[in-house]
Amino acid sequence: MLVMDLKTCVTMPAGLRKTLILAALVTISTGVGLIIDRPKGAVVEWLAIPFLVCGGCLLTWAVWPLAGSRPHTQPSVATRLLAKLTMQGRLVRFFPAFGVALIILDLIYNWAASPSPSFQTEDVIVLSAAATLLAYCFVPVRFARERDFALLFFVSLNAILVVPLLIARLYYTDLERSVDLYSWVALAPQASSLLNLLGIGNQVHVVAGSTAPGLTFVPEHVGTQVTVVITTSCSGIYSFGIFGAAFIAFVLTEFERLTKRIWVLLGLGLIAAYAANVLRMVAIIMVGYYTDTEETDLQNMLIAHSYAGWLIFLAWITLFWGILMKWIPEGRLRPDDDFSPRTCHGSEPACSICSKALSPAIPATRCECGAYYHLSCSLVADRCPTCGSPRRQAIGRVPTSADP
Repeated sequence: MLVMDLKTCVTMPAGLRKTLILAALVTISTGVGLIIDRPKGAVVEWLAIPFLVCGGCLLTWAVWPLAGSRPHTQPSVATRLLAKLTMQGRLVRFFPAFGVALIILDLIYNWAASPSPSFQTEDVIVLSAAATLLAYCFVPVRFARERDFALLFFVSLNAILVVPLLIARLYYTDLERSVDLYSWVALAPQASSLLNLLGIGNQVHVVAGSTAPGLTFVPEHVGTQVTVVITTSCSGIYSFGIFGAAFIAFVLTEFERLTKRIWVLLGLGLIAAYAANVLRMVAIIMVGYYTDTEETDLQNMLIAHSYAGWLIFLAWITLFWGILMKWIPEGRLRPDDDFSPRTCHGSEPACSICSKALSPAIPATRCECGAYYHLSCSLVADRCPTCGSPRRQAIGRVPTSADP
């Protein structure tokens, strides 16, 4: 009886998979956000680990294969992209070495070049990518899609947040450059303009002794000028990066091809995330403008700074992912219980490497994960580009709908 109840609990998410995945994505994103963009001095930053653990358990529950199911073999944009980047899987075996090299490079940079040798947010992002590379080869094949999601998420996060920062430091030959550059270009002017439209007079200016912009305004019940320095902790750039990286990784792992509709969705998602980031800054200023008095000494705005940005980020990703899950565009991968090989024309099976039709007249081979390839195509790769396992030739006929 206990075994039957356990099986029921494991298989129950089949009808509620989208809801569970949404809850897992929101919970994990919240945990990552609290680690990377943690509100300084706020107790909520200690919730990062419980959020990550709970989110990981929910995601595992949601994607756990049902009884009798086989590994998911449907190719996606991610599988094809990773196959090309890894030379058809040849480089996958070196991922642990790449991870160790990334850790060593980060340590050398911190010791030799960084103005601050202590670990910063950028270091956490780089080391997270290194940990993903170290663990990649040890993840079971049945979780290949989740494994690719994690890898692409941290690669995208580095591409959005770390690489531009390093380029800016090289361009300005200034190793002390930070994301304050983002505040000057894409946050402070926009927030200032929106506040002016709302009737809150303000101005953006240079602050002595700081590389971040200052935004000066006069609270309604104070009467004296107040300057908010928009530093890294209140820029919201990390929240934007987390959302953007998760969205890019989701699109790449969930779709077979990037259609115009998906490109539009991706663009709208990133634009909306940026808009939410500007509104986050505006909301913090509005709290100080309308609620603070001489007695509160700007404590209301400081509380909003510590909590409002995090809560706005949490509400935003919940709303957007909820809409995305409900009205997913056409072209998403079929359910995991569909194990037929990918097709290119109607119901005609297709090679997972070249995407051309398989034919009984052309020798074909099948990987242990279930993916089919032309034998000639498989000869160029010593590893399966779908699952990354070493290629083992097993020549056979082209699969038909009658095959199990």
